[in-house]
Amino acid sequence: MSTTLDALMTPEELLAMPNGGHCELVDGEIKEKDMGAALSAWVGMRVARRLDEYAELRGGYAFGDAASYRCYDDPNRVRIPDASYIRPGRLEGGKIPLGYLTVPPDLAVEVVSPSDHYTDVEDKAEEYLAAGVAVVWVINPTNRSVRIFRQDARPEQIGPNDELTAEAIMPGFRCRVGDLFPNSTSPSPTRT
Repeated sequence: MSTTLDALMTPEELLAMPNGGHCELVDGEIKEKDMGAALSAWVGMRVARRLDEYAELRGGYAFGDAASYRCYDDPNRVRIPDASYIRPGRLEGGKIPLGYLTVPPDLAVEVVSPSDHYTDVEDKAEEYLAAGVAVVWVINPTNRSVRIFRQDARPEQIGPNDELTAEAIMPGFRCRVGDLFPNSTSPSPTRT
């Protein structure tokens, strides 16, 4: 879940903030991302690592939960997916910008945290699609599933024994959903 801070701000002011790296901007309002959920952070890191491995082999750019996107019709909107991927040839001059990414990622990933309202996460997925993102994965560690959102298609939910792919944007990428979560021989995650 995000916490809304009091001040209205521009994307430029957010970028200049020393602690603005984990804040999103929605309608000029700062929304601080929940950074205390260990399991969702762990899952997000595993996804980002797999995307990075794919980018190393096949090209493109993978990002973790610190890359901010300013690619919306609303100039005062900045979002930070938990992981994302951009195909080769889509970044201007083939260079990663110092500030915001202004092209929508081809794939955006959101990992549901314990404090998230699932409907808010799904609304964010729809927001990504409206900005031009081709595929959005909403990963739910609680029920070990992934809900897949695509342009012009109904969402699809897959479980731990299913395979996660995105052939249209990442040919050859494959990952068993269950491999994104602690295995059954690991201690069960606990809340503290």
